Amino acid sequence: MTLKEFRLFFTEALSEIYPSTEIESFFFILMEEKLSLKRIDTVLKPDFLITDNNLATLQSIIKRLQKQEPIQYILGNTEFYGLPFIVNEHTLIPRSETEELVEWILLEIPQLKTKIQTKTLSLLDIGTGTGCIPISLAKNLQNAKITGIDISTEALKIAKENAALNKVDVAFIEVNILETKELPQQFNIIISNPPYVRELEKVEIKNNVLENEPHLALFVSNENPLLFYKKIADLAKKHLTKNGFLFFEINQYLGKETAEMLREKEFINIELKKDLFGNDRMIKCELA
Repeated sequence: MTLKEFRLFFTEALSEIYPSTEIESFFFILMEEKLSLKRIDTVLKPDFLITDNNLATLQSIIKRLQKQEPIQYILGNTEFYGLPFIVNEHTLIPRSETEELVEWILLEIPQLKTKIQTKTLSLLDIGTGTGCIPISLAKNLQNAKITGIDISTEALKIAKENAALNKVDVAFIEVNILETKELPQQFNIIISNPPYVRELEKVEIKNNVLENEPHLALFVSNENPLLFYKKIADLAKKHLTKNGFLFFEINQYLGKETAEMLREKEFINIELKKDLFGNDRMIKCELA
């Protein structure tokens, strides 16, 4: 089968399930991953012949896509903040909104350094998953001691592989944050992208996420949606250094409630930030 013929076949096979823009994105990703063809090659080489072995591989991928399995899980990898990351069914797939959180943290660090007298910053990421947040920070910071914690043994295995893949030094520790009374040390910055999707919001979640990504890392009860935020804020009050920063990725519908909770816990300089889609997605505050 030629490349031109396969592209038509691929598009028709997925047209009832995905929008055309997503199908196009899948196509270019697979061409590069499986055939080492750049986007321009798919235009310049329409008569490129796909071998039977490669065609069989691509057809098996189409079947998995038809079942709405995320392409990141099918390929076993994704990109986050310009870096490669291994992913599997035990880890959430890193999102672009979380890249915005990393960018915000990096922009705010110079301000923090003017307030504290230390040569080495200490950072903690709670609920680290793939390790995308601490690894991206480690790759872009000098003189920083960075730790990531998670409840999932399997997720931490992937996080450690990702740290090795990206050649950074991050300490990963298995911890159930809801049962934790003390953190291992004091930190200048604490970060978390904890579970924040309420059960009532499941109707808004696409099937490819709902049926494949770990619910433990996604959902909280309708009755206590800020469960993790409250617990982490309490720990941060004890374990952030003076003038230290607390950063959260948040539920877009609960920005005001999250800010009010932090205010009640006497954090200061609370700043709510929108993502590129205009949703309340991040919050930053300081320990007085």
